[in-house]
Amino acid sequence: MAEVVEKAKAAREAALRLAKTPLKVRNRALLRVAKAVEQSEDQLLRANAKDMREGERMVERGELTAATLQRLKLSPSKVRAVAEMVRSVARLPDPLGKTVYAMEMDKGLEVYKVTCPIGVIGTVFEARPDVLPQIASLCLKSGNAVIMKGGREAVHSNRAFFELIKRETEAVGIPRGWIQLIEAREEVRELLKLDQYVDLLIPRGSKAFIQYVQANTRIPVLGHAEGICHVYVDEHADLSKAVSICYDAKVQYPAVCNAVETILVHSKLADRFLSKLGDLYRQAGVEIRGCPRARRILPWAKPATEEDWRTEYLDLVVSVRVVNSLQEAVDHINRYGSGHTDAIVTESKKAALEFVEGVDSSSVMVNASTRFSDGYRYGLGAEVGISTTKIHARGPVGLEGLTTTKYVVVGRGHVVADYVGERAKRFTHRPLRREWREALG
Repeated sequence: MAEVVEKAKAAREAALRLAKTPLKVRNRALLRVAKAVEQSEDQLLRANAKDMREGERMVERGELTAATLQRLKLSPSKVRAVAEMVRSVARLPDPLGKTVYAMEMDKGLEVYKVTCPIGVIGTVFEARPDVLPQIASLCLKSGNAVIMKGGREAVHSNRAFFELIKRETEAVGIPRGWIQLIEAREEVRELLKLDQYVDLLIPRGSKAFIQYVQANTRIPVLGHAEGICHVYVDEHADLSKAVSICYDAKVQYPAVCNAVETILVHSKLADRFLSKLGDLYRQAGVEIRGCPRARRILPWAKPATEEDWRTEYLDLVVSVRVVNSLQEAVDHINRYGSGHTDAIVTESKKAALEFVEGVDSSSVMVNASTRFSDGYRYGLGAEVGISTTKIHARGPVGLEGLTTTKYVVVGRGHVVADYVGERAKRFTHRPLRREWREALG
């Protein structure tokens, strides 16, 4: 595994240079990538077609689900969406060098807290070919080097995007080695050992995989274990909105972490709501697993087990439970949910406030589909993932989540000895309103 170590060393060296690369160079590189993606559409689609053919054979052998295969497919519209995503990252303000805190310690002695890159990001992600350019774009804009490992089902698509991004960015002055690709599982195991080179790991995938990463590395880990998302239909909900939101949250794209897995409905609205939604779900091929009260309304639904409330289906399957109160819904979500994204449908401001304040999740929706939980849709340009941890980033992780801070202290020959003892000078601790660069003269 010496090759992985060499890639990590190269990424570390590149990260130190990339941290000093001007914004205009980073943006120029991103715009060049966006244009190359559009011009290379046929090449990218051919690479993806190879993955799709191999994926179809895996589905036939029972090694891959149809829903996962759907996530793997790249289309002309998705290629154009990738290019636009890269441009949207380029349009974002520079996340680096921002003053987030400024304080006068004493006359002529000032301290500033300034944003800077994390360094080297190691990321392992699922078989979605659009993920690699998303993560790479955000890392480049935020001045981080990145070591990437995608799902083996997307190996040809990932290689095509990687080579394109590497070529186009290095051509305009981005440090060589800033982006690295590994492909074998053995290389991931080796990567987990390299805490002297890698500053942060962002794994995406199954709960078991996330737990494996956390248990086998000393590198800080940022990520989410599961996307067990809920929609609670309150007694004060608009029936039409509720049906539309629950349909979208499950059917629009079921194989993603922000798709709804459990629907909770207030008993006062259950008959009318479930009758309408049940018909639409049946037409869309959605399998419903319901509690006893839900099955009395939808007798064709399968019985829900205790395990169903804890399951991320990532497929056209949904569990349904009838509850007697908003608090019962909140208690269910906090017990069984994964802290990812949960929604309420209600026309009551009081109910909405209680739900938002009571649910402990990284995104809480009011009268909107859980599918909106996404970095691009939130205006972050893109996302490297959605974090359900609370340190240091939570929810969709964009540029801000890929930066840390350093303190910059600017003085005029000041020494601590003057501030201790019987004749110690006193600190003024007066807030300042200026950028750290201004203090340098």
